[in-house]
Amino acid sequence: MKILSTVFGVVLFVLFFGFALKNTQEVDLHFFLNYELRGPLVLMLLGFFVAGAALGVLALTPTVFRHRREASKQKTTIQSLQSSALQAATPTPPDSVNVQQ
Repeated sequence: MKILSTVFGVVLFVLFFGFALKNTQEVDLHFFLNYELRGPLVLMLLGFFVAGAALGVLALTPTVFRHRREASKQKTTIQSLQSSALQAATPTPPDSVNVQQ
């Protein structure tokens, strides 16, 4: 499985490297207030891909923390239920029985 993963990674790298070599022409990116950024197309694409991935991670951060908080609450609830079930399952020694003859 590790060999298959390595081969897949190498093929993906060669494809992306070939894409980068084919897209080296200069592009202009126009922003507001007449700000202009000029650079190779492949670097522009890479920059926007990285920015999009970072924004996606930032957007998921509150959800991840909420799930972690809920999981820790449920874990403590499970532990308390297990300890109470264990206490209920252990037999208590009987009290001394007064037998009259």
